Amino acid sequence: MDTPAFKELLSRFMTAAEAGDGEAFARCFTEDAIYHDYVYGDHQGRADIAHMMSDLFHRDAGNDYRWEMFDPICEGDLAYAWSLSAFTSTVPEFAGQRVVIDGMSRFELQGGLIRDYRESVNGGVAMAQLGVHPERLAKVCAKWGRQLVAMPETAEFLARDKGSPKGGGGSD
Repeated sequence: MDTPAFKELLSRFMTAAEAGDGEAFARCFTEDAIYHDYVYGDHQGRADIAHMMSDLFHRDAGNDYRWEMFDPICEGDLAYAWSLSAFTSTVPEFAGQRVVIDGMSRFELQGGLIRDYRESVNGGVAMAQLGVHPERLAKVCAKWGRQLVAMPETAEFLARDKGSPKGGGGSD
């Protein structure tokens, strides 16, 4: 896939996400895709991804949810985009709190669809905007830190000597 084709996929992705249309959102993914969400965890397959978008995310983010991708770039089966998203929480504990988040998304592609989606988002910023108590925020951030260290990619990175990147150049 090239960047113009990826922009078309992103347009469908963003439109479906903002509408809370889990079925249309899931059609942006391969049948066995994995969506790694930093709040709701991993979701695999179109049905599970549709459920996450419609029944979990939109339940908590409400009708004013926005998600826009900027500066998309795609080369072959790997693409990235920076994003901004915003919503007003409907979670009873945080109802009415407005949240704005920025993130960097990584898309592994296959056959013009997303095979693996992951994002890097500063969830601590979102939780601070919601008014999460500092002790709870610290526990969640510590959990995310443990998850990062436990990732196979992190273990591989840490096992290499400084100055010896994977593949001998930039990251693969």
